[in-house]
Amino acid sequence: MKYGSLIMEKKDYLTLKRILNFHRYYEDYAHKDALEQLGDRIDKALVEDEWDIPDDVVRLNSKVTVEFMKGSRQSFQLVASTRDDLKKNMVSVVSTLGASLVGLAVDDQIQLGFPLDAQSFKIVDVEQSHEVSPSFDL
Repeated sequence: MKYGSLIMEKKDYLTLKRILNFHRYYEDYAHKDALEQLGDRIDKALVEDEWDIPDDVVRLNSKVTVEFMKGSRQSFQLVASTRDDLKKNMVSVVSTLGASLVGLAVDDQIQLGFPLDAQSFKIVDVEQSHEVSPSFDL
């Protein structure tokens, strides 16, 4: 990790805690794994005020560009919504991809999937969005 630990903004921390509390009895195993991963990340994160967080740290509503090891790039916005909308380039924080990104920074690398079918990628750009969006929806 670029900064030695995950970094999370206080308001994102509170929003994610509410999402986890609301979905604690979720039965869908794919989402359940992502929620567990998100809970682990929240517990390990250094929680800071907005102005104390470097601009290249992935937060809720950040626009993130990742580069896969094969060279292709993908950009999307990390949203608190529980619904992904890949057509609008939005990835939910409660998805496996979204949960793995929150709190990381540019140049951090991630590996997703099972060992035989894992995909590796690196965060190459983070742009902070100052749009007001709902904290989360169902």
